[in-house]
Amino acid sequence: MLRLWQTTSGSITVLREIPEVTQDDPSIRRRWFHNDYFDLFVLETGGELAAFELCYGIDSSERALVWSLARGYFHDGGTSASGDFIGARLADGDPLEADPIIARFERDAAGLPKALQRSLMDRLREYALKSAEGAARRKSFRRAAWQTGGKQDPKAGRS
Repeated sequence: MLRLWQTTSGSITVLREIPEVTQDDPSIRRRWFHNDYFDLFVLETGGELAAFELCYGIDSSERALVWSLARGYFHDGGTSASGDFIGARLADGDPLEADPIIARFERDAAGLPKALQRSLMDRLREYALKSAEGAARRKSFRRAAWQTGGKQDPKAGRS
């Protein structure tokens, strides 16, 4: 088993792919990766990254960075008083890994397919360096039915 980083409880945090994700459009491949801190939902077309939703802070402060080729970026969910959202702690000239959330994602994503990992890190770099303020679009985020096993997200409709 690949051991990259452990939480204080000792659980392994490598992102694992969830099998049998609903596929209702043959031109789009949906993928879901999960660990104790991240949920990563990916849409691929023609083997290329078309969109992703990186949910992080799997607890009461859950947030998501959303990107799609057609719409660009937005940060979904509130920003915390401690500044724990993607890119918040980067100062001019800091390496991307200086951000604790990005550094954790990079460690946890080490087992992802290399092309996907590279595309995701490129998008995170682009977002963090252009949008370090991390303005939220909604105070809480909603998941699509395919991301919840077809069940309505209990957070849907809350703002």
